[in-house]
Amino acid sequence: MASKELILAEKPSVARDIARVLGVRGKGEGYLSGGDYIITWAIGHLVTLAEPEQYDPAYKKWRSDALPIIPEEIRLVPIAKTKPQLGVIKKLFNQSDVTAIICATDSGREGELIFRYIYDLLGSSKPVKRLWISSMTDDAIREGFSSLKDGSFYDNLAASAKCRSHADWLVGINASRAFTLKYNVLLSVGRVQTPTLALLVAKQKEIDEFVPQEYFEVTANFETELKQEYFGTYFETTVGEDGVKTRQTRLDSRERANEVADAVSGRPAVISDLTTEEKRQPPPLLYDLTELQREANRRFGYSAQKTLDIAQALYEKRKLITYPRTDSRYLSSDMKPKLPEILRKLSKAEEYAGYAAPLADTQLSVGKRIVDDTKISDHHAIIPTASTPKLQALGADERHIYDLVARRFIQVFYPNYIYEVTTVITSIPCDGTSYSFVSKGKVVIQEGWTALNPPQAAAKKAKSKTGPEDEEGEQALPALSQDESVCCTAAKAVQKRTQPPKPYTEATLLSAMEHAGRFVDDEELRERLKESGLGTPATRAATIERLIDVGYVVRSGKTLTPTEKGQKLIAAVPPELKTPETTGKWEKGLTSIARGTLGSERFMQSIGRYVNYIVDFTRGTDGGIAFPEDARRKSSRRGNAPRPLGSCPKCTEGSVLENSKAFGCSNWKTGCKFTIWKNALASAGISIDAESAAKLLATGGFEADRADGRHVRVKLKSDLGALTIVD
Repeated sequence: MASKELILAEKPSVARDIARVLGVRGKGEGYLSGGDYIITWAIGHLVTLAEPEQYDPAYKKWRSDALPIIPEEIRLVPIAKTKPQLGVIKKLFNQSDVTAIICATDSGREGELIFRYIYDLLGSSKPVKRLWISSMTDDAIREGFSSLKDGSFYDNLAASAKCRSHADWLVGINASRAFTLKYNVLLSVGRVQTPTLALLVAKQKEIDEFVPQEYFEVTANFETELKQEYFGTYFETTVGEDGVKTRQTRLDSRERANEVADAVSGRPAVISDLTTEEKRQPPPLLYDLTELQREANRRFGYSAQKTLDIAQALYEKRKLITYPRTDSRYLSSDMKPKLPEILRKLSKAEEYAGYAAPLADTQLSVGKRIVDDTKISDHHAIIPTASTPKLQALGADERHIYDLVARRFIQVFYPNYIYEVTTVITSIPCDGTSYSFVSKGKVVIQEGWTALNPPQAAAKKAKSKTGPEDEEGEQALPALSQDESVCCTAAKAVQKRTQPPKPYTEATLLSAMEHAGRFVDDEELRERLKESGLGTPATRAATIERLIDVGYVVRSGKTLTPTEKGQKLIAAVPPELKTPETTGKWEKGLTSIARGTLGSERFMQSIGRYVNYIVDFTRGTDGGIAFPEDARRKSSRRGNAPRPLGSCPKCTEGSVLENSKAFGCSNWKTGCKFTIWKNALASAGISIDAESAAKLLATGGFEADRADGRHVRVKLKSDLGALTIVD
C-alpha cells in the first residue's frame, strides 16, 4: 500500500486551495484525496478545555469552598457541534497508509494551538511536518510545501499557546466564580479583559472628575504695506525654574485680554523675529494588525474585530494580502527580490498605476525601515500579494482595507515629506510696553509619500489654514522679512475653555493595549514591558468585543465607554488583577516560552499562585460594593421583546425573535408556529445564529461551509421554518 501524507488545514476553504495547488481532486466525506495526499480540515477549534463539572460533577454548583479549581492535568474535550468532523480526522489519523501529518493551520500561536489540541486529544504519535506560509497565493503554497519543517521546530510556540490557553482558563474560571459568589451578580473576570477594562474606567474617571476652566486668548489681524494679511496670537514669556523660556498664550482674566486687545488695535507693528525651519518626515512603517485596525477605526469607524475579519477574508479568500495576524511592521530579507513584482501587479490597477509603475522599473531603495530581520517573530508586516488586484470584484469594506494596505506598501518606497515651518514674532510697541504676537505658517516643499495618502486624508489635508480657529495656528503666510513694518488692523479677546480628556476610541484603546507598559509606575518594569502589552494583535479585537458582550462597555460610534457595572467591577478587584503590569509580565513570559528561554512549568506555577491569591482576596474583603441589576436579565424578566430579526413569513404580522434554542414568531401565543431551530443543520456542521436567521428572513438564504468542506447555500424551504441545503 502506497504511503500518504495527511494535511490538516484550519478551514475547508484553505483545504480547497491547497488541494487545487497540489492537484488533489478526489472527494470523501470530510476530506479530499489524490496522489500522495489526503487533505482534511478543522472548522476553527474542534477541541476545547473541559469544564470544571467534567472533572467533578460537584463543580457544576458554584461554591466558594470548592475554589480554587486547579486540576493536576487540564483535560481536552471535543466541541459538540463539530464532533462529526473530529471523527473524520481521527479515522484519517489512524489509517495505516498515513505515515506523516502536515499541520497546515494558520501560521501563528492560535493556529498551532488548534492543531496541537487535535493531535493531543486523538493521541497520535505519527511524525508531524509544518506548513508555514504568510500568503495564500498559489506560489506561496507551492513554496511552503517545498520547505516544510519538522513539527518539533514549533514545539516552543505550541508550549506558549498551551500556557496561554491554560492560564486564561484557570484565571477566568476561578476569578469569575469567586467574584460572582462574593457579590451575587454574574461577573466575568479575565487575565486580559479586566486590565483592559481598567484602562477604560481610569479614563472615564479622568473625564468625570474634570473641571473645565475658562481662559482667554488675544488674536490680532496684521496687514503689510502690500495689503497682504496674516494673523497672530498674543503671548507672554515665562521662565521656568530650570531657566527655560516658554510662550504662554493663555490669559486668566477677561479684563487682561480686553486690555491687550484695546491697546494694540490700529497700532503700527514690526516683525521682530522670523525663523524658518525645514522639517522632514519619513514614510510610515508598514502595517501590522494593530496599526491597520487603528487606521481603519480612525478613517472608517470600523471596529477592531471588523477590520480583522475583512483582512482575514482578503488573505484567505481573496489572496490579496499577506497573513494579517502579525505584530511586525517590517519585512524579512528574503522578501527583497519579490518586491518589484508586487509593485508591477499593483501598477495594473488604475488607482495605483501612476504611483507603482515608476517604482517597479527602478532600483528600489530598501533600508532598515522596510527590511529588518531582527524585528520579525512569526510573520512579516501586512503587504499586498503578487496578485493583480481586481478591485471591482471587492465589496466596499474590502476595498477600504485593501486600499490602506496597498497605498502603505507603495508609500514606504517614496521620498520624505519635506516642509518648512515659519515662525513670525510681530511686536507692537505701545506706551513703553511691547506686545508680542506669534504666527506660524507651513509651506510644503516636497509631497513625497503623502501624495499617496488615501483620498479622505488628501481632501482633509487640502483644506487651507487661514484662520485663528485652526488648532495648530498654521496659515498661508505672505512673504515677510525681518524688521518689516506692518499694521495691526484689529484685535479681539477670545474666550476659551479647557477640554476634558477624550474618551477612548477603538483606535486609541488598541494603542493603549499595545503600549500598556507606559501605565506602569516602576521604571525598570516599564522598560521591560516595551515588548509586550495587553493581549496580542490577534486577540485584542476579541477582548474588546467580550467587554461589550458582558455589559462592561458600550460602543457609541467610535467611542468606548465603561458602564456602571464595569466601573464597579474594577473597584472590586485587587490591583494585581487590573494593572497592565501583571498581564504584561505574562505576555512577556509567553513570548519567552515561544523563544525557548522560559520553561512552561515555571510559568504555570506562577499562574497557580496567582489564582490562589485571587480566591483568598475575595474571602478577605467585605464585599460592600453594590452592583447594578443586569439590564439584559431585567429586560428578560419584564418580558421586553428582544431585537426583531425580521417579519414572520407565515403569519406576516409577527416578528421573528431569538430564544436560547430557536428563532420563532412573536405571535406564538395566538397560534403561529413559525420556528427556525438553531441546531437544524448541526449534522452538516452548520450553525444558525442571529445573523444567519436575519439573512434567511430577508433574502431566503445564506452561504456557508459544510463540515465536509462543500460550500453551499442554505435556503428557507417553507413558511414553517424548514431549511434545505443546496450545492
